[in-house]
Amino acid sequence: MLSEFDLIARFFTRPLRPGSAAALGVGDDCALLAPLTNRQLAISTDMLVEGRHFFPGADPRLLGHKSLAVNLSDLAAMGARPLAFTLALALPAADEAWLAPFAQGMLALADSLDCELVGGDTTKGPLTVSITVFGELPPGMALRRAAARPGDDIWVSGTLGDARLALAALSGEMALDGESLDVAAPRLHAPTPRVALGLALRGVAHAAIDISDGLVGDLGHILKQSGVGATVDVDALPAGPILACQRPELQRAYCMAGGDDYELCFTASSDRRDDVLAAAQASATPVTRIGVIETATGLRLVDAAGKPCSLSLTSFDHFATP
Repeated sequence: MLSEFDLIARFFTRPLRPGSAAALGVGDDCALLAPLTNRQLAISTDMLVEGRHFFPGADPRLLGHKSLAVNLSDLAAMGARPLAFTLALALPAADEAWLAPFAQGMLALADSLDCELVGGDTTKGPLTVSITVFGELPPGMALRRAAARPGDDIWVSGTLGDARLALAALSGEMALDGESLDVAAPRLHAPTPRVALGLALRGVAHAAIDISDGLVGDLGHILKQSGVGATVDVDALPAGPILACQRPELQRAYCMAGGDDYELCFTASSDRRDDVLAAAQASATPVTRIGVIETATGLRLVDAAGKPCSLSLTSFDHFATP
């Protein structure tokens, strides 16, 4: 049986890469970061609990990827460049056959974005993964939730809803053929943090948020903190390729309130549309304009013809959702 320190040394301790923002990594009481001068640190923490955020028996490689991806998505929403992260891991047992692919999935994503694992903690307990990420950005360049302005376009990256569709199929809410599930499931199990787009939107977008709990709720955070309202065309929402084959009512519901998309929702002045599209092209990330920020508070939903839509939608809540 691996000890705590054997576990850390074997699966999570590596030499620092040349040029790393970390001056000291795993193995001491604290890590040391050396961000560039004239930079602000962006810091975010997310926790994933078995049975709440992922299915018991989840593929450990995919879980390793997703655990880090959902944190990096927060950095993307702020327009921050990833620097480093810490990992706190509660395990029922120190199972080498589980730990090896978990570490591989997590560290492969970290390496792809030059994000250094610099420390953390391990203990015995119900399977729980808690990560804190550190990023950097120039002062005054953060994409804040409170920065939306009347007249701004509202945009989303990528596609929406396939993660929720996969969850519905895997939890027995609905039937989905195997081929379709194979396409939709990676959106649930292995989301892509839109870091490159977030960086490209600095100086272009006003407000931004990552879509983790559903567009209606996450956009609602922007509206509340900015003191504005919005009109969204529900038929302009970019449904994922599998969801796009489902009935329109399901498309609208899962695009608006599905959750687990980890795309970016952001606002930008209407006269910056070409700049937004250039940022999308530079980051190889498709974007779709879905609505407009308005002075009157509240969220108004319309269809492609501009007629009001009456939809009862709520986002995921960790304490209100069974």
